Amino acid sequence: MYSKDVWQPTADLKALKFRAEVFHNIRRFFYQRDVLEVDTPCLSLGTISDPHIEVLTCQTRTLGQDVTYYLQTSPEYAMKRLLAAGVPSIYQLGKVFRAEEIGRRHSIEFTMLEWYRLGFDHWQLMREMDDLLTQLIGQTIVSERLSYAEAFVRYVGVNPFSASLAALQQVCHQHTEYGLEEQDRDTLLELLFATLVEPNIGQQVPCFIHAYPASQAALAKQQQDEQGNATAARFEWYWQGMELANGYFELTDAAEQQQRMHEEMAERAEQGQVWRQADERLISALERGLPECAGVALGVDRLLMLLQNKAHIEAVMPFAGPHA
Repeated sequence: MYSKDVWQPTADLKALKFRAEVFHNIRRFFYQRDVLEVDTPCLSLGTISDPHIEVLTCQTRTLGQDVTYYLQTSPEYAMKRLLAAGVPSIYQLGKVFRAEEIGRRHSIEFTMLEWYRLGFDHWQLMREMDDLLTQLIGQTIVSERLSYAEAFVRYVGVNPFSASLAALQQVCHQHTEYGLEEQDRDTLLELLFATLVEPNIGQQVPCFIHAYPASQAALAKQQQDEQGNATAARFEWYWQGMELANGYFELTDAAEQQQRMHEEMAERAEQGQVWRQADERLISALERGLPECAGVALGVDRLLMLLQNKAHIEAVMPFAGPHA
């Protein structure tokens, strides 16, 4: 795929200037709020256990040993270690890497803005995200808020918590020609969400989807909703049908986090996925004590696509795509 003749940037000068201006305004926003900028390593000896995200690795030899390093898919673990060590609210604006297909909205290397606010829950963090976008575009933004259940009832016509497995299989097959043999509820829900919900939300103003099923909690606390359903204290932020951010009221319980990590590693093994070293330094940090906080990761390149009305992610990055 390498070609010495493909050397020009994929973004034009106007897009590059706009990118630099947005970076400047992001840093000004957090400076004004006394949120400390940090810069964590891109390489780590351990990585995430999430079976749905594949990581990039590099092998080298150091101190007489063969070593595998993992490129960060997110600075989350390192930033939480900083918080456990006593640093205040923090943010990071930098590169992350994921082994996924290159496409209109996807790049192996991309820019992520991630921040953690001590003393915040996910509701307060949602308000701050509206404030950030308001500053970036120069007009007041108030995002819509829909619970996961509300979104499903509105766009799918079923309640994701009470619908039977058979009902989910049928509606999934009706809209995707897939699902009759699928036994995992979350797989069916994720396919229905991607097919019927995601394209319809956040068309006029951004939309927060919150109160996901507890089985999709990832690194978030679990809570009960008003109907008594077990939910995750997390949200995702959508605008014009594109997922921009994923945020949590962060899990601080070390034992529960370790249990989730082991379950994810077991799922990876069951699916025949490549073994990788889980970064259990996160567990040690939680045992030391992670303060109550909320955190979010925002895909900056996708946001730039929307702000500049660009159809492809490579149009907002200096160099992108298979020839980068």
